[in-house]
Amino acid sequence: MLKKFLSILMLLFSASELMALSNFDVAQKADKVMDGYGDAQSNMQMTLINAQGDTRVRLMRMKSLELKGGDKSLMEFLSPADVKGTKFLNYEHFDKDDDQWLYLPALKRVKRIASKNKSGSFMGSEFAYEDLSNFSVEKYRYEGEAVEMELDGQKVFKVESKPVSKNSGYTKVVSYIDSKDFLVRKVEYYDRKKELFKRARFSDYQKISGVWRMGKIEMMNFDNNKKSILVWSDQKVNVGLSSKHFHKRVLKK
Repeated sequence: MLKKFLSILMLLFSASELMALSNFDVAQKADKVMDGYGDAQSNMQMTLINAQGDTRVRLMRMKSLELKGGDKSLMEFLSPADVKGTKFLNYEHFDKDDDQWLYLPALKRVKRIASKNKSGSFMGSEFAYEDLSNFSVEKYRYEGEAVEMELDGQKVFKVESKPVSKNSGYTKVVSYIDSKDFLVRKVEYYDRKKELFKRARFSDYQKISGVWRMGKIEMMNFDNNKKSILVWSDQKVNVGLSSKHFHKRVLKK
């Protein structure tokens, strides 16, 4: 009888602990649950879908490096011919806008993405340049407690945040984070008019060598009814990458 009572007490304590989580608490847990990959590489497929349902497919290779001051990532387009050889390099920063560069093979030059242009479309997709940076709690402001609710039959926390950067194209970001594993399931982005602008759905997570990795993102733009889908494949972690693989000179190689 005492054992049963203690079990019930523990369940009630756990439930009250979850309900008391702040927006920041949940966001921090979601941030940390994706940590620990060291370095990674994968193949990616980007599908662009216009308002009429026509599609274009692009294939890419992705590399990333986990660092204390902010991760580094390098994306290279493999096909089709009109974008082949295009490379995108991102240096994440917690206390300022990320450093980003785009190499355009047709012009044989590297273009630095200005902070004021981070809200612009990346390569004609519905992903903005700022969407390509890793999620970090330091880049947002949080107030109040997270709201527990259901999303597609799963219990999630609804977390509201506001970007710190004045150059962000968003005034508010609403994230729906699984209350069990703290993986992000959906994110809603509100534009500078404070209206719902885009929605991203995150799915097909998988654990590789004990580390959670993203599998698929569907980004819907409500302004133009276009959609862009990113799908990862052949993912590997701890493959031996270092900072030299993310130096700016690799863009022209």
